Amino acid sequence: MTLELSSTAFRNGETIPKQFTADGRNVSPPLKWAEPPAGTRSLSLICEDPDAPRGTFTHWVLFNLPADARELSEDIPNERTLKDGARQGTNDFGKVGFGGPAPPPGKPHRYFFRLYALDTTLDLPAGATKDQLKDGMKGHILAEGNWMGEYGR
Repeated sequence: MTLELSSTAFRNGETIPKQFTADGRNVSPPLKWAEPPAGTRSLSLICEDPDAPRGTFTHWVLFNLPADARELSEDIPNERTLKDGARQGTNDFGKVGFGGPAPPPGKPHRYFFRLYALDTTLDLPAGATKDQLKDGMKGHILAEGNWMGEYGR
């Protein structure tokens, strides 16, 4: 099932504004989504760049968002546990929270934001990796939404 995901900061497939990159303020972009399917207990988000020179690079791991959440505001704090109880994982920069696009010079890279509606909350610690999150989500995904932006230097 598809979960409608969008951003007010950039259109799907278009350039991510500089403020949401390592060349700007390096803050997370705002995201919004439609109501997830019945039975959703939590939401998870992964942002990654499949065009990175050494393979897919993870920019954001976020999980256990409340099922009634419908958006993430701009500039989510890079804290292990957020006020609503959501937890952030470790990105491939080795930090917790969002790390903005920072591609090498050349062709723009694609950054995929993937939101998952889950039928459970995950028993994972804050700071978990993308692979730990993906393992925990297996068999629990009810719906998925995708939004992609590009950024190049």
